[in-house]
Amino acid sequence: MAKPVMLTVDDDREVSRAIERDLRRKYASEFRVLRAESGQAAMEIVQELKVRNNPVSLFLVDQRMPGLSGVDFLERAISLFPDAKRVLLTAYADTDAAIAAINDAGVDHYLLKPWDPPEENLYPVLDDLLEDWQASVPAQFEGIRVLGNRWSPESHNIKDFLARNHVPYQWLDIERAETDTDIRALVDLLDLDEKRNLPLVIFPDGVRLQRPMLTDVAQKIGLQTRAAKAFYDLAIVGGGPAGLAAAVYGASEGLRTVMVEREAPGGQAGMSSRIENYLGFPSGLSGGDLARRAVVQARRFGVEIVSAEATALRLDGPYRFLKLADGEELSCHALLVATGVQWRKLQAPGVERLTGAGIYYGAAITEAISCRDEDVFVVGGANSAGQAAMYFSKYARRVVMLVRGSSLSTSMSQYLINQLKQTPNVQIEFNSSVVEVHGDDRLEAISVLCSTTNEVNQVPANSLFIMIGAAPNTKWLADIIERDERGFILSGPDLMRDGKRPKGWQLDRDPGLLETNVPGIFVVGDVRHGSVKRVASGVGEGSVAVSLIHQYLSKVV
Repeated sequence: MAKPVMLTVDDDREVSRAIERDLRRKYASEFRVLRAESGQAAMEIVQELKVRNNPVSLFLVDQRMPGLSGVDFLERAISLFPDAKRVLLTAYADTDAAIAAINDAGVDHYLLKPWDPPEENLYPVLDDLLEDWQASVPAQFEGIRVLGNRWSPESHNIKDFLARNHVPYQWLDIERAETDTDIRALVDLLDLDEKRNLPLVIFPDGVRLQRPMLTDVAQKIGLQTRAAKAFYDLAIVGGGPAGLAAAVYGASEGLRTVMVEREAPGGQAGMSSRIENYLGFPSGLSGGDLARRAVVQARRFGVEIVSAEATALRLDGPYRFLKLADGEELSCHALLVATGVQWRKLQAPGVERLTGAGIYYGAAITEAISCRDEDVFVVGGANSAGQAAMYFSKYARRVVMLVRGSSLSTSMSQYLINQLKQTPNVQIEFNSSVVEVHGDDRLEAISVLCSTTNEVNQVPANSLFIMIGAAPNTKWLADIIERDERGFILSGPDLMRDGKRPKGWQLDRDPGLLETNVPGIFVVGDVRHGSVKRVASGVGEGSVAVSLIHQYLSKVV
């Protein structure tokens, strides 16, 4: 936790050093003591502290300073830190001015120079003031802050990235600057370039990134973006439940294991607001919580987690090489593909243009608070859509589920159907699909087709969350790994055609249960052809794959 600041200002260097010395002697364990030797220099410090969101507990200021007097400084400083206590240092001849400042500048106390001994003339006064400050001022947020526009896709991507990587942050919507004094004060302190290049990510150490790439944010928050070694026993691409399970079992059984994840561990499951049918959690848990627990477990066993994107695969004898987006390569004996799936894109006019500006794929939990007291529309009829609807119902005035089919019974768990029926502000519209969206720079309305009447109605909408279908991310595997017509990876028995092994297979055995057409490359989870799209099944496949990988390594290493 950052220590609250005590700022002393005096143009006399000897006096300035003396007051700093006495303050540090008494308060250094609980407060950060800073000093300035002019009012202007002090204002620069105050402005930087405001941008960093560092709390200021006390201003201890000399009255007679050239350029900017003590009272003038306090009048400016308290506009940024109105709760800070204010003490004026003055000579005996200036006591009338000090007394007047109590009324004019809200000065809490004045002290005469010299203040020796501080145990009698300084500390008792400051102790009382600091006790009052600590009792009345709420704790300030000390983490990363993101200043941006609610309707900016870039702002949404940064919020989503931080949230899914379990990094606390504070969202500051620039549209609220007119009504929120804290946001207004921050915006006023930024230069013109920073105001024009939003989102602006502000870190506690004062570093500010304008419209940053996610890789820049990842490096700054301490995520590993490059592999530490050139070679691993097992490399896993994808950090969903299946990949995380394989990482835990592989590393715990002695394999040098690296997991490459381009966004955040947890996959689609990590975006789920609530999973209530996962074995061992009778009260349910969020997908983010499940991912966080798995990441801690994986790291405890020594799994190296790299925040990067795999872009290509090449083979060289028994070695498999992964090329990453930054051009780096890592090699391994065994490769496990667990890249999961992405939501299928909604093909309707306007959707692509407004994605991230009111239209989102997945639950986008980071947008829930922004939807308070608004109508939210959710497209989809499976568990993910139902879980999202239940979560948004806590914030939204009304949640409307648009379901293409005539029932939820074939696509959603019964416990979730019952919850939706019992939630008064959730409305389910069957036989409904979005055929067009409207808006200039953000979503303003949607057109909904009712398939039974063939009528199209346009309704106002600010937020549309899409959770339909599944599209695998396997293009990077090029022509090396066999896939079905939709891009899902074939494995085991699915590779056998008319009893024949896949083309190019050179081993004197059939491909293993979760093995692809390339020996030593395995596939688990939603990206596998014919997989069961459930968290528990993904975890099961990940653990089983490690046993098969051990069998493979025993023959090649």
